[in-house]
Amino acid sequence: MKALAGHFPAEGVQWAAELDGVVSLRLFVPGWSTAQMDAAATKARQAIAGLPGAQVKALIAEFVDDGGSVVYTSRPGASVQGGPSTPGPATPSSADGHTPIGGLTTNNSARGDASATGIPGVAKVIAVGAGKGGVGKSSIAVNLAVGLARRGHAVGLLDADIYGPSMPTMLGLGAMEQNVHGGMLQPFYVHGVKAITLGKLVDPEKPLIWRGPMAHGAFKQLTEQTDWGNLDYLIIDLPPGTGDIALTMAQMLKLTGAVVVCTPQKVAQDDAVRAARMFQQLNVPVLGVVENMSFFVGDDGKEYDLFGRGGAEVMAQRLNLPFLGSVPITMALRVNSDEGNPSRNFEGGGSLPIALEKMVTNVEGQVSLAALRAGTMRPTLKVK
Repeated sequence: MKALAGHFPAEGVQWAAELDGVVSLRLFVPGWSTAQMDAAATKARQAIAGLPGAQVKALIAEFVDDGGSVVYTSRPGASVQGGPSTPGPATPSSADGHTPIGGLTTNNSARGDASATGIPGVAKVIAVGAGKGGVGKSSIAVNLAVGLARRGHAVGLLDADIYGPSMPTMLGLGAMEQNVHGGMLQPFYVHGVKAITLGKLVDPEKPLIWRGPMAHGAFKQLTEQTDWGNLDYLIIDLPPGTGDIALTMAQMLKLTGAVVVCTPQKVAQDDAVRAARMFQQLNVPVLGVVENMSFFVGDDGKEYDLFGRGGAEVMAQRLNLPFLGSVPITMALRVNSDEGNPSRNFEGGGSLPIALEKMVTNVEGQVSLAALRAGTMRPTLKVK
């Protein structure tokens, strides 16, 4: 901070951080022109680089207004990955209309839309989608990931719900900071799962008013510029509906399959059918349907069919799709989700842990069948 003296008002430096030679600054200097901001950022970079032992690969200076929103970003000198970078406003500027997230640069080696491939080190990729919002898709994605991890699998969870990321709350990430190392996002490791979410890269109260190309670019960065390591499963929580992100995912990645989440009532089934047909049209195998909020378990232990239990199962039969299980809504599920502790959903007795374990088992079975159909796995016989 001392190195910044003389370049910015002392009260204007809100925070400064350094990781792997990349220095990030957030500054409040009302009334400055863009030329003044660029010049000051350049001088600040030179001053920091002049400190004993300092090795500055890049400096990212974000200038904010009195409400905390970024109005201008200056990147003097080298970029995060060592290429040239020019300062500019914090608005979409790349060819696809997407501004790189949080100091990451656009990956020039990104795969083209015409060739869907896998993610290096990731064995199976499962998308969790729904035709409409509010059916508990994110809850199913989180509990599926945690359930697989509890069985000894290496699991990643990508929160691709660009417009409404809920993983920071459901996984308890509130106090954690997103780290970038060598130009790659480092996933959080919680509840035995490696997780990445856009919710930790943007202001939690700022709406993402993005056009399709911007959402497309954000999804590509979250997928391709995350250091996943070796995973048995990567679970992708999609936004509701049949829009840009689902299409981008299907074009970019070779998916093992998709899980469709639906509540029992007819209005939810109508949209779930569209989601299932979308995956089929995109040549993504549908592993099956999960009926969420199938019934409510009260404090008295009684079960109440609030939305008409069994509707999603009938829909799955009509579409000739596997039924992966019915998951109830309970007080414990709500509390554990709000507190960011999904591991508790698998503990103790009752209908919730039994239903979740059954769902995980059925997903594992459908993944094995999908691998057999694809010719990537051979049947085995165990003799005891």
